[in-house]
Amino acid sequence: MASMSTILPLCLGLLLFFQVSMAQFSFGGSPLQSPRGFRGDQDSRHQCRFEHLTALEATHQQRSEAGFTEYYNIEARNEFRCAGVSVRRLVVESKGLVLPMYANAHKLVYIVQGRGVFGMALPGCPETFQSVRSPFEQEVATAGEAQSSIQKMRDEHQQLHQFHQGDVIAVPAGVAHWLYNNGDSPVVAFTVIDTSNNANQLDPKRREFFLAGKPRSSWQQQSYSYQTEQLSRNQNIFAGFSPDLLSEALSVSKQTVLRLQGLSDPRGAIIRVENGLQALQPSLQVEPVKEEQTQAYLPTKQLQPTWLRSGGACGQQNVLDEIMCAFKLRKNIDNPQSSDIFNPHGGRITRANSQNFPILNIIQMSATRIVLQNNALLTPHWTVNAHTVMYVTAGQGHIQVVDHRGRSVFDGELHQQQILLIPQNFAVVVKARREGFAWVSFKTNHNAVDSQIAGKASILRALPVDVVANAYRLSREDSRHVKFNRGDEMAVFAPRRGPQQYAEWQINEK
Repeated sequence: MASMSTILPLCLGLLLFFQVSMAQFSFGGSPLQSPRGFRGDQDSRHQCRFEHLTALEATHQQRSEAGFTEYYNIEARNEFRCAGVSVRRLVVESKGLVLPMYANAHKLVYIVQGRGVFGMALPGCPETFQSVRSPFEQEVATAGEAQSSIQKMRDEHQQLHQFHQGDVIAVPAGVAHWLYNNGDSPVVAFTVIDTSNNANQLDPKRREFFLAGKPRSSWQQQSYSYQTEQLSRNQNIFAGFSPDLLSEALSVSKQTVLRLQGLSDPRGAIIRVENGLQALQPSLQVEPVKEEQTQAYLPTKQLQPTWLRSGGACGQQNVLDEIMCAFKLRKNIDNPQSSDIFNPHGGRITRANSQNFPILNIIQMSATRIVLQNNALLTPHWTVNAHTVMYVTAGQGHIQVVDHRGRSVFDGELHQQQILLIPQNFAVVVKARREGFAWVSFKTNHNAVDSQIAGKASILRALPVDVVANAYRLSREDSRHVKFNRGDEMAVFAPRRGPQQYAEWQINEK
């Protein structure tokens, strides 16, 4: 009979193999695979024809005390229902606080402008930011009574995160979060919510659960019946509980409970903190940890939970919880020095995907920042495994989108603050106008893959010359021009003002 010393290592090995296999399966395996299948609601399953795409602008605004939220009429657009995404634009004034809330689906937030601080209450993660009263303060506070943990502690909370222009913030479904503008200028944030993600087990509608306040409603149009009903009845989740039960659960007075329920709070979802937000943050004298060297920043080693400092053992916190608490929650994609593709005469591309932003393995979305110089061109391409939501941040560009029948489904101009949904596998080409063109593409896959038609690493470069010649009934010389005329550029092409003879290619071939 085998001894326990032999069986135990074998069982542990099998358990580890099972966990790794399940992790690979849940994260989708190959980047070309998608675990979702059809996206969107069941009513849209037989209506996803994508025959005519439309650029949308914000149509309705919901005011609050210290800012406003803008909504797009995506409910009336078939392509957004089929893609299973919802969008909104948030403007937060200086000293504005977006009240804590959580949503039924994962979302990505792009900071268009401004700076501030945000926090997330990740379930099971410790409050690693702590402030303890001095012995003198404790003595004054207790006044001879027995000290309690409340009397000893000034405050403690989970980690706070600074954000700046160009940051992508990943917010998992069901995780409470808040945002504060501690700068002098407004914070502008654009949000994409993935309602068709498997994390959402409700209906394919955006649902936000507020933990405080009472969001205002300003929509009256009948065409927005769902959102009108939702916003007109909005209250925070405490308002649905009885005051007696809440008073007992929280061990506070009924007067405090009425404040928590906020039934008469007129400030809306974004409130103003007149004297500034007081929260624990690392000292400015502490040297910041470089983003490339860490996944999370904990102010001191003493404040780190033991299960993050130690090597782990049986009976300690689950390893998945450890990973979740240590995840980096934001990544900047607006820094030119971090570009993945750069053409000094054309522009740049910066990607945030699961390879360089691991929490996107959970969010199952990714984001790409593209900046084109005046008259530059983004190569014709299609996205293999994701839908794309374009949000224009600056300038103006001409967009053409072609479907599987070779028909144009969009041919028009996009300008600042407009959005356009590009369905999976639809071919698209983008040309900047004189003032340049910049946008962010949100994709419904954590590791979206673009298949480029021209330039380096493109479809045409991958085909033999004879295949190109016979497929398009071209001469070999013309086929080489098709393959190599943009052969020195990748994805982002510099403008060319007239026909080029490309004599260097002809000379080289001879």
